[in-house]
Amino acid sequence: MKKSSIIAFLFLVACGHGGQSGQNGQQGQVDGAVAKEFMREVTTAKAVLKPVQKEFTLAGKVIANPDKTISYSPLVSGVIAKSYFSLGDRVAKGQTMLDIRSSELSSLQSDLTVARRNLQSAESKYEDKLISETELIEARSTYEKLQADMSLYGENKGGGVFSIKAPISGYVIAKYGNAGSTVSADSDPLFSIADLSTVWVVANVYAGDLQSVHEGQPVEISSVAWPNELFKGRINFLSQVFDPEDKALNARIVLPNTGLKLKPEMSVVVKLLNESSAEMIAVPSEAMIFDNNSYFVVVGNKDFAIRAVVPFDHLNGVTYIREGLEAGEEVVTKNQLLIYNELKGK
Repeated sequence: MKKSSIIAFLFLVACGHGGQSGQNGQQGQVDGAVAKEFMREVTTAKAVLKPVQKEFTLAGKVIANPDKTISYSPLVSGVIAKSYFSLGDRVAKGQTMLDIRSSELSSLQSDLTVARRNLQSAESKYEDKLISETELIEARSTYEKLQADMSLYGENKGGGVFSIKAPISGYVIAKYGNAGSTVSADSDPLFSIADLSTVWVVANVYAGDLQSVHEGQPVEISSVAWPNELFKGRINFLSQVFDPEDKALNARIVLPNTGLKLKPEMSVVVKLLNESSAEMIAVPSEAMIFDNNSYFVVVGNKDFAIRAVVPFDHLNGVTYIREGLEAGEEVVTKNQLLIYNELKGK
């Protein structure tokens, strides 16, 4: 609106029908053609009674989805002869990950070689009708069992060396041991591969917040890595046992990981919105005026008045009012400061 129109409006308010006092403030009426032009620039909103919403945050972190993660643990003792991957690599199912040399497999490989030769001999003798079908089946069964046993350890490369293949496609999220490292059947996994198309966000819920958190609750997740982006989801699971170290329950959110933006072990903030059964008067936050350490609103539509209010909380552009307003009253949400200053100056 033009500056001259605002000045004319202030002059009319100051010289017109003002002077009648309102509740906790001044009241004035707007008259004249210029005032009508100004009124088109003034917007109001009704105070409404609505459930109080409370927002709070939890600390959390991203982890790989355990349902889509596979770790490989060695089945025999040996030495890593060669490693074909690095931490963080993208690998395909069936890709060679490690070569392991094991003396324990040398005898198994020898037994497999003997069993193969016996099977070939048995097949030849069976064709010449020198042995029974039962004997042929027995030779084949022995070979297939040894072959299955060998396949458990990986691909047989001979000489006591076998290769470990990637069991799934995904990203290497853990690697333990390099070429020359010794391994044993009871050692920790040598590597872990995860499909990161979905991830888990695990947040700590402490006893003080427990009543405000429940399964199915919508959440917004933010991170330092993506400051301008919110990842939205719901709490899929809330544990029933406190973690002995963190002294907290774990809330789990399963998220699609579009663009692989969420990385395992990344710290995040989980924001929850909780709606209580208590109701309060609520108005748009832009209607609030802070002056002299107190809060005010301009109420009315054509007859305006300053009203002192006591806010309870502000959340998502809404202010909950503890005292000073009733449901159905209209508050000015645009040009309210201009009207407030003029009425205050009377």
